[in-house]
Amino acid sequence: MSLALQKMHMATAPNINAISTEQNSRTKPESVTVQSSVSFRDILDSKIETPLQFSKHAALRLNDRNISLTGEQIDRVSEGIGKAGEKGIRDSLVLVDDVALVVNVKSRTVITALNQAVDNVFSNIDGAVIV
Repeated sequence: MSLALQKMHMATAPNINAISTEQNSRTKPESVTVQSSVSFRDILDSKIETPLQFSKHAALRLNDRNISLTGEQIDRVSEGIGKAGEKGIRDSLVLVDDVALVVNVKSRTVITALNQAVDNVFSNIDGAVIV
């Protein structure tokens, strides 16, 4: 194409670059990157609540010390474990009524159980929840 024809063509044709940019902005939504310190795994784990488990040791202690937990108390313990997990606690003392439970928060497992009135020294915990 001659130089004269190119100039004439450019003068009559709309600006192609402007059109393609305008179309792209309409068809492609802007992507927004949101940084979060919470991983997908953390969110998934918080939504899927595993049932409360009792270790063999905890089951023996409950039996030996004549401690029985009602369904309502177990629900409160489970709620307490959830609160402990939100705070980043790994091993928690959960106090429910007159029962003290040492719980591994990640596995949702009661490690041991005792009456609060009798024993009052707790070790190997990094937090406590009263429910």
